[in-house]
Amino acid sequence: MNRRLVAVLLAVLLAIAGALLVVNYVRGADARAIADQQPAKVYLAEKLIPAGTTLKDAQRTELIVETRVATVARPQGALDDINPENSALLALSDIQPGEFVMASRFGTRPVGEKAIEVPAGMLAMSVELSDPARIGKFVTPGSDIAIFATHGMKLIGEDDATKAFNELNLKGTTVLLDKVQVIAMGDTPLAAPKKAEAGKADEQTPSFLVTVAVTPEQSLRLAHGINEYTLYAGLRGSDVKIPADGHTDDSDIFSYDMRQLLKQVRR
Repeated sequence: MNRRLVAVLLAVLLAIAGALLVVNYVRGADARAIADQQPAKVYLAEKLIPAGTTLKDAQRTELIVETRVATVARPQGALDDINPENSALLALSDIQPGEFVMASRFGTRPVGEKAIEVPAGMLAMSVELSDPARIGKFVTPGSDIAIFATHGMKLIGEDDATKAFNELNLKGTTVLLDKVQVIAMGDTPLAAPKKAEAGKADEQTPSFLVTVAVTPEQSLRLAHGINEYTLYAGLRGSDVKIPADGHTDDSDIFSYDMRQLLKQVRR
């Protein structure tokens, strides 16, 4: 009789425990379902957002609209806030109407074909460079480069020393622009090759256009350099320091003593 009573009590306790577990599971499932259905803020592209458009302008011109979806339907990484820290970021590529606006679609510089977007207050200028001078295909839109100019060294004057110096036909290379941003690259070689120098084989080294963004002050130096000098580009690293007035010439490279050279010329 006692054994029967104990068995009945155990069965009742197990039933109660099972019922409690079922109730707790159902409550947890309900809570999860409710949480998944809670509205979450997202942004939707109402119209085409061109590459280079700032997040602030996209919101101001109503290219994007704020909306809410169930939390479970919110894409991972979707933009959920526009604030002073991200409002100046640029669309890295076109965002089509109807797309969820993802935070990863905005950055500091646009890329791709629409990278010709000229930064505010800057000018876009194209420089023709040979393939080696543009560092092959390593320079891409968004790169920072330095531009060097190689030129003849001439003194102004009619005295014998000045004439003797000019007869040396020395060459020098100067930092024309220490840092400019590339905003477009010409991938197709230009049709007309540069003329070969006298006495040299007609080597048709292909040349390409590199478009950079420059300030109005830099544009004057670059325009003069394009028309008068031979230009070369250097791809900048993140921590490189290039002196804005950097210069070298034949006398530096070959350790010439200008006074000795002048004496030799006068003889």
